[in-house]
Amino acid sequence: MASKELIAKLREKYIQNPPEGMLANEIREMDDEDLLDMDYFMHEDDEFFDEVDW
Repeated sequence: MASKELIAKLREKYIQNPPEGMLANEIREMDDEDLLDMDYFMHEDDEFFDEVDW
């Protein structure tokens, strides 16, 4: 289980800059697991996505 701090940072990151086709309000209302899944799938092809970059 990811820490609540990490989830809060991810949520704020995506609220400030929502992925194409999404609204900030949708990100705000996502449950934690869906938010983590979205982040994973957005970066699964990134070669160097081992570190948090915010």
